[in-house]
Amino acid sequence: MSIVYSENSTHRQNLLNAEIARATAYAAAAGNQASIKAADIVYARAALASAKANNCGVSQWQDMLRELGVTGA
Repeated sequence: MSIVYSENSTHRQNLLNAEIARATAYAAAAGNQASIKAADIVYARAALASAKANNCGVSQWQDMLRELGVTGA
């Protein structure tokens, strides 16, 4: 599990919740790469939405989505 720190407490809590959900999905994926990638995409989308809603930096989440092959991030 990786933790991203933000000065914005709401965004920080949203990131933590998204990371917990991603870790749970990883455990359920049992090594299935498609499921792991899907969990990463859900995580990045949640982080991006939170960053936008809380006026935090969005570039790292947009970059992550692009690296995962998601267009229009």
